[in-house]
Amino acid sequence: MNIALITYLDRGAYDTTTVESEDDKLLYFLKGKGLKIEKVIWNDPDVAWEDYSLAILKSPWDYFDLIGDFYKWLDQLESKKVKLINPFGVVRWNANKQYLQEIEQAGLKITPSVFIRKNERINLKHYFEKFNTGKLIVKPCVSGGAKNTFRVTIDNAEEVNQKLNQLIREEDFIVQPFLPEILEKGEWSFIFFNGVYSHSLIKQAKPGDFRVQPAHGGSVHPQKPDEEQIAIAQQYVDAFAKNCLYARVDGTFVNGDFLLMELELIEPFLFLNTESQNYERYYQALKELM
Repeated sequence: MNIALITYLDRGAYDTTTVESEDDKLLYFLKGKGLKIEKVIWNDPDVAWEDYSLAILKSPWDYFDLIGDFYKWLDQLESKKVKLINPFGVVRWNANKQYLQEIEQAGLKITPSVFIRKNERINLKHYFEKFNTGKLIVKPCVSGGAKNTFRVTIDNAEEVNQKLNQLIREEDFIVQPFLPEILEKGEWSFIFFNGVYSHSLIKQAKPGDFRVQPAHGGSVHPQKPDEEQIAIAQQYVDAFAKNCLYARVDGTFVNGDFLLMELELIEPFLFLNTESQNYERYYQALKELM
């Protein structure tokens, strides 16, 4: 079985000194298990996808910039009967953050969110009152890596309003209250392989920033959560990440309640280096799903 480990044309946008690159190490590990696997750029026009029986989404970190092409690529793979991990339906659903509404409707807690449709006019000052907060986070519904993400205060609301009313001509956005717990305590990530808990960590922004991503200087701190915390994260995976090789549950605890920020099912960094058995857990889950 030929396996494609799906990545992207890397131009260094997500280079970081705070975490190691896990793609090459994972590839080496899986080859050591006897798998016929190689890295393949998802939108390389020269790839003959019919040569692969299985494709594993690992780091297509530009898919949100090329979302139309990405959807077409998914259709192409599906028409050629290539098995995709995570599954096609899950990936399409997870590509747009409006999935958060479905999670909330299922009775699971999310960060309070309002979705702004393409071409709507928006006045951000309205949302300070709605969320009873002095700070907002605004980002596209299809995005990653903090692209076009704004932290909004009363002081810069008008400036962001002008930018946003330009950007919203092209795509939908989401408005959320900024959770001070992210700066004070960090953002939790719980990682699961084939529905089974593996490991977790807290990501913290560098001083003066609000973005926790390592590419923006965020730091990573492995954690040992208690059974109750794991059980809370497990609910999101059980309900919305069936048959997924990997799932990353991102959120923070506010007054004892876990509020989901994102359920990452397409291309999350998995922080495999934070515990020695993580690569083996990944492989065992992959074997179950092949």
